[in-house]
Amino acid sequence: MAAPEAGDLAPVYERLKSILEPYGARMHISAGTDRTDRTYGLDLAPPQERTPATWFGAVRLGKRYVSYDLMPAYVDPSLLDGISPALLKRMQGKSCFNLTRIDEDLIGELPELTKRGYQATAGDPAWGKRIHAARDQARSNR
Repeated sequence: MAAPEAGDLAPVYERLKSILEPYGARMHISAGTDRTDRTYGLDLAPPQERTPATWFGAVRLGKRYVSYDLMPAYVDPSLLDGISPALLKRMQGKSCFNLTRIDEDLIGELPELTKRGYQATAGDPAWGKRIHAARDQARSNR
């Protein structure tokens, strides 16, 4: 079976992007500001205050798949509790899901996961730093 072409993936990209777009008004768009960009990203902080800990998520149209990254899941893996085994199979790393087609059973789980991620961060740029500091403190207390 041949890998999908980027043109075949455009509807997947648009569907995944539609999950993140409602949060764009509450955050800062960090990528995809022109029509030719194949990435749409959101950051909790404005450009002058950004760190890796403030990045919220992104959708990227690649050559063979579309990636949906959700950094709150990286910082707090408990957000993934309850995700289906089928969606977990599409996971690469700790917070990225790669999809090649619109499968509403899988994609349908992402709006709730994204909502939980946003609720966990409360739109707060310092959230990631606090979680990492608490985790480091817990490790040092062992």
